[in-house]
Amino acid sequence: MATQMFEGRGHAAVYQKFRFSPGKELQGAILGYLREKGTNPTELAVDVGCGSGQGTLFLAERFGKVVGTDISQAQIQEAKAAPSPPNVSYLVCPAEELPFEDASVDLLASFTAAHWFDIEKFMREVSRVVRPGGCVAISTYTVDMSLHYGTCSEKLTQIFRETWGQLLKYSHNRVKHVLEDYKEIFEALPFPDKKRITDIYDKIPMTVAGVVGYLESASPYQVFLKNDPEAAKTLLPEMEKRLLEVMGVPSPETPLEFWVRHVCILGHKEA
Repeated sequence: MATQMFEGRGHAAVYQKFRFSPGKELQGAILGYLREKGTNPTELAVDVGCGSGQGTLFLAERFGKVVGTDISQAQIQEAKAAPSPPNVSYLVCPAEELPFEDASVDLLASFTAAHWFDIEKFMREVSRVVRPGGCVAISTYTVDMSLHYGTCSEKLTQIFRETWGQLLKYSHNRVKHVLEDYKEIFEALPFPDKKRITDIYDKIPMTVAGVVGYLESASPYQVFLKNDPEAAKTLLPEMEKRLLEVMGVPSPETPLEFWVRHVCILGHKEA
């Protein structure tokens, strides 16, 4: 059974506000693979575990129809409330029970979500719904992020990772898949024609407030908030204060770069 970690309306709203879309390098890796495999037609793409739709919108530019699915009603409500093109729709359903016909999907994608799925059941659905000649793209960003601003990037990254380290002890055991670069998920993909890329790096434009919001959207922070509300509510403001002091700026809207590493599993179902 899938693990449900993003259910509350408040959490979903934070997620929608602060989670970022797939970066250019990750997009390039996926689109390059589709070109390499000659994925055509490009009629239907499905974004499984779509959250509030960050990855879904990227796919909308390349496919005739895109459906984002998520087990969380609150996340789907946030996705539907955000602006989206007419070829995008959203459904509430588990990753392990996809409401698509056999061999009907040209691209099945999942962005930073697959570690929450029941992997065995999900892969059975992948095998069922992806058409012969279709592709799979399953990615996640990892926890070894870094912050970059002027000459103080090392100090900023240290502060960020200290805070992230305090949160990781509240992480669900499914996060092990992320820490292991999706190795087990890659091995479970039932297509012989597949590869796993572990060194895709994107530089995401962000602000100090955006970095704080990203951590607020993370599932370990939400667990921390439930377990120790007073400590949780001071942790992120304290991090923000330290970041601004090191940067020598007063405003949390000051821009910086958030560097992330992606792992991406790419697979092709033989025609």
